[in-house]
Amino acid sequence: MDPFVEFRHVSLAYTDAQARAGEYAVEDISLAIGAGEFVAIVGPSGCGKSTFMKLTTGLKAATRGSVRVDGQPVTGPLKIAGMAFQAPNLLPWRTTLDNILLPLEIVQSYRSSFRARRAEYAERARRLLASVGLSGYEDKFPWELSGGMQQRASLCRALIHEPRMLMLDEPFGALDAFTREELWCALRDLWSAQRFNVVLVTHDLREAVFLADTVYVMSARPGRILSRREIGLPRPRGLEITYTDEFNSLVLELRTQIGHVRAQ
Repeated sequence: MDPFVEFRHVSLAYTDAQARAGEYAVEDISLAIGAGEFVAIVGPSGCGKSTFMKLTTGLKAATRGSVRVDGQPVTGPLKIAGMAFQAPNLLPWRTTLDNILLPLEIVQSYRSSFRARRAEYAERARRLLASVGLSGYEDKFPWELSGGMQQRASLCRALIHEPRMLMLDEPFGALDAFTREELWCALRDLWSAQRFNVVLVTHDLREAVFLADTVYVMSARPGRILSRREIGLPRPRGLEITYTDEFNSLVLELRTQIGHVRAQ
């Protein structure tokens, strides 16, 4: 099958001067991500993980090489992608439901029909909230929600337009360990039900191994792909798997690779 996301010898310099000097944020990245695949990107700070996300979603154009998504060259921001970040960034004056509906109000392809279809979209938002355990919180404001609840709402907002690809940049990094694991399971269940593509940027190697089909390890700047590790753990994965020798061996293998990168 053709890959859903394909990078061919992609390099990115943020300015023309950096390009002329050969100073790249990421350099010579080639990879292929299959349809419905859950991928995690790990590596030391500043290695270009977030730059990889910008290239994938069309927020940045490659200086060299090509990026294709769903068989088409990426020439600008993709409408088929949803994004969530470490900070939920919910608007404090809007309720949970209205925060989730926001993308449909402002994105051109949905904005023209939003008023006519608001009831339909609101029902879709309520189903998403129920799927992450937030039924009954539709009319709450962000300041009435815990950090974990806000991040659940942020995931729902990223998925409200039913994207084919979900881009996650350290979405659980600011949460406590127990809440983080709860959200791993919420994301696992959302992905299992809909099988959209996921690209997860994370510093948490346990998170990468628990959630992903494939983990890519990036070098220090300029970011290059050093290794590709398939995660052969059976699905569905419960949290009890994180205490097994097989799981911990995978985490240790990745940690050792990143330790070598940092030492170099």
